[in-house]
Amino acid sequence: MTLPMEVPAAGLPARVRIHEVGPRDGLQNEKATVPTAVKAEFVRRLAEAGLTTVEATSFVHPRWVPQLADAEELFPQVAALPVDLPVLVPNERGLDRALALGARRVAVFASATESFAKANLNRTVDEALAMFAPVVARAKAAGVHVRGYLSMCFGDPWEGAVPLPQVVRVCRALLDLGCDELSLGDTIGVATPGHVTALIDALTAEGVPVDVLGVHFHDTYGQALANTLAALQRGVSTVDASAGGLGGCPYAKSATGNLATEDLVWMLRGLGIDTGVDLGRLVATSEWMAAHLGRPSPSRTVRALSHQEP
Repeated sequence: MTLPMEVPAAGLPARVRIHEVGPRDGLQNEKATVPTAVKAEFVRRLAEAGLTTVEATSFVHPRWVPQLADAEELFPQVAALPVDLPVLVPNERGLDRALALGARRVAVFASATESFAKANLNRTVDEALAMFAPVVARAKAAGVHVRGYLSMCFGDPWEGAVPLPQVVRVCRALLDLGCDELSLGDTIGVATPGHVTALIDALTAEGVPVDVLGVHFHDTYGQALANTLAALQRGVSTVDASAGGLGGCPYAKSATGNLATEDLVWMLRGLGIDTGVDLGRLVATSEWMAAHLGRPSPSRTVRALSHQEP
């Protein structure tokens, strides 16, 4: 299999932890429901490819995300895997369901903008934070790691560009609630590298440690890898990605979806950055899932490598 020449660049992390979101964020917008057994095998194959964090599912009410209605059935099938298996919990009921199955890592999903908070949670930003407060507090009391997702950090389909202080305020609020890490989401894919750098600088200036930050870029305008590199240059070492480029934002009809894990691994390998991921096994996994979904993977790396001789 072709691999890139490794040419390290100064000032970048030696290792990046890929937060794989394919089984949750990647599959939640599928029109057809993927069988539970296929989802479980997907998680297993991702773990076997070397991914150490695989977001397994979401304990959201089935009415809102019917594609993940099988969370109670799925999680026990993968819980024994030797990897971190975060799950999304929208509220205390979701937390109860996750804790009952032994989940040790959960995530809450907040918004940097009022418009998206209203559309996604039917609450204001501050009302959503108040809803998350007991969720985070109870999770921490149970010794559970909490991630705070923050959507619309760079642009909002209703409000346009999002002021940096607005994003910083909600980030600080999530940390003050007790979140262990934050994922900065470019939900509609409008960020560019300078914007990414400016936001990270604004956060660190307000006392937010760079080591609690992760980035979650969509590739709507082809900027996801460039934005990731800008974040790495500022010391970020956690990057969200989705195997095969699965997923996207239902609020941005032109969105081409999440950053593909394979494309990310290709770039990081070329930079000499360790991920622990076996690219060949990962590509094979995404091909396998693409066959189940009945369409080719949008990942350029998957397409480039899938028909090569071993």
